[in-house]
Amino acid sequence: MTDHDPPGRVLLDPDDAARITAAAAALLDPARARLREYVLAESPSGDAAALARCADLVEAGQAAAGGRVRRVPSPSGDHLVTSWGPDGPGHLLVVGHYDTVWPVGRLAAMPCTDDGTTITGPGVFDMKGGLVALETAFQALDAAGIAVPAPVRAVVVADEEVGSPTGRDLVEAEMAGAAAVIGLESPHPDGALKSARRGSTRIALRVRGREAHAALDPGRGVSAIDELLDQLAAVRAAVPDDGTTLCNIGRIEGGRRANVIAGDAWAEIGLRFTDAGSERRMLDVLRSARPVRDGARVEAEVLTSRPTWPDDPANPLLAHLAAVGAALGQTVRGRPAAGAGDANLPGSRGLPTLDGLGPRGRGAHAADERIEAADLPRCAALLAALVAVPYRP
Repeated sequence: MTDHDPPGRVLLDPDDAARITAAAAALLDPARARLREYVLAESPSGDAAALARCADLVEAGQAAAGGRVRRVPSPSGDHLVTSWGPDGPGHLLVVGHYDTVWPVGRLAAMPCTDDGTTITGPGVFDMKGGLVALETAFQALDAAGIAVPAPVRAVVVADEEVGSPTGRDLVEAEMAGAAAVIGLESPHPDGALKSARRGSTRIALRVRGREAHAALDPGRGVSAIDELLDQLAAVRAAVPDDGTTLCNIGRIEGGRRANVIAGDAWAEIGLRFTDAGSERRMLDVLRSARPVRDGARVEAEVLTSRPTWPDDPANPLLAHLAAVGAALGQTVRGRPAAGAGDANLPGSRGLPTLDGLGPRGRGAHAADERIEAADLPRCAALLAALVAVPYRP
């Protein structure tokens, strides 16, 4: 969606808006301290012990912010479902995650710092800053003396960075009856929200060859690594140049020793699509892959998949949030984004959805990951105002 100007009507009482803004601003220092705790609790996807330590912090933080927390164990790590306000249908669903792409120990090279303007560290931007903004929003409402008038439910998963293989079912279950869905991922660099996203699919391309001595009997061997490289070149060649498809070969493994012809190799491929047809075409290419070498075997396996979330030019949820933001003195706009996340799930099904309500910054999945400290209370105030003035279709 193109940038959207807020409608003229004000949906938030001016006195409430002033109290929310002041309360959120007063909570900046506690929010910064809280975010530091979260970042120091390194939580890479798949590391059960590290994830459990971070989940403890998130659970305690959301409970301290007035939430009723339910912990959902899974093989990927514990997911959290937290409710505020009355029970019942028509809830605002908030989606987020606490896992990161960074391994335990990354803090040594990428320390958590706070110079008063910028906060750095692994996961600070993607997306622990958004989790702290959510907690701060409910603390601000409490400090402002504003009750939560309608149901709010947050699902915070432990495996979003690897495609939410177990978290997806939980997000989809909590979508039932939701009036609207928001995501706590980062916004566009200029602060615009994300109103649509590409679909994403993770593929494992596996090759089986035949091992042999690389010098004494090379003719008996079938190199799985050589076969994989040829297969990956074919995948690259199949990517259209029309902008509909992005392809990243993110991981390659194979072989054992330099003097042994590799018997096994595999690659993890990340694909992003603007539409379902583009996805089908690329998956057909991968599934129909045939070995180049006699004696090799090739198999493509879909690891995780998120559907495309198409743009809605009308986007009434964005119009509502723009009006709420205007009452706070904030300009709220939105447009599509290239990345994918759990907000794709409700967005693909036509539920009113927006993502990018986390704080501004940069460096997702990069060594310079950081957020703007002053954006924490801004995000918290916008989230609090959305809770105070619920969206109704």
